[in-house]
Amino acid sequence: MPILTILIVILVVGVVLWLINSYIPMQHTIKSILNAVVVIVLVIWLLKVFGVLDSLQNITV
Repeated sequence: MPILTILIVILVVGVVLWLINSYIPMQHTIKSILNAVVVIVLVIWLLKVFGVLDSLQNITV
């Protein structure tokens, strides 16, 4: 996947999250949970795109 596509996805997710935080009224705790979930999903997606998660599946303990 090209780096430009990855940067565009990160930018779009950031803008959408900013719009939700700015214009949709919610409790602070719900906003914090939403932000955490979005960041965790984005980090997992990035790890999968760069192949880190695939290499971790081959490790045996």
